[in-house]
Amino acid sequence: MATSGTTAFDLDLSEIVEEAFERCGSELRSGYDLRTSRRSLNLLFADWANRGVNMWTIAQGSITLVPGTSTYLLPTDTVDLLEHVIRTGAGNSATQADLTITRISVSTYQTIPNKLQQARPIQVLVNRLNAPSITLWPIPDNSQTYTFVHRYLRRIQDAGNGSNTMDLPFRFIPAMVAGLAYYLSMKLPNVSQERMAALKSQYDEAWQLSSEEDREKAAVRFVPRVSYI
Repeated sequence: MATSGTTAFDLDLSEIVEEAFERCGSELRSGYDLRTSRRSLNLLFADWANRGVNMWTIAQGSITLVPGTSTYLLPTDTVDLLEHVIRTGAGNSATQADLTITRISVSTYQTIPNKLQQARPIQVLVNRLNAPSITLWPIPDNSQTYTFVHRYLRRIQDAGNGSNTMDLPFRFIPAMVAGLAYYLSMKLPNVSQERMAALKSQYDEAWQLSSEEDREKAAVRFVPRVSYI
């Protein structure tokens, strides 16, 4: 027999919820069932943002810096920054250069004696607030145009309505369905403690398999930093 020849398998929200209910020994029957499942799925995605780096949510952004301005808003869906550089001479192959900028803590920033000093920024404070932002030091001067180029973790998009597919690679579909089934088992009155424990175990295993696969696979070399007195 011939194979299907396709690799487009995916599930929309309704199918995800149906599968999760069936794992709980129940079935999707009402609009409220879909509504409460969508809420649980969004909570599940929020939990995943706390579990480390989800590779498919890495995005790149850039901010053109303004002389005399130290603080800049990040995209509202920013979870955290991963990498960042200061780019000078942008757009010209002869002059463009990416220069290191170091991330510092609130405590370190607070100990800087002159926070109004202007020059090329060499340090960045990430303000992880409801409206995320960065604060640069020194403050950008007007000697040239600086661009803050960064890679950041973004939020997973909301579950949406019944016809939407989810904002994740197919490799995470088993973990998503297993997680939703476990979340629903805590809300459905007819689910036994034994089934709930089994669903949690299945979710933990599915998440572990997916998250261990979702990693950087390039070669890594660690070089000790040697200093002399």
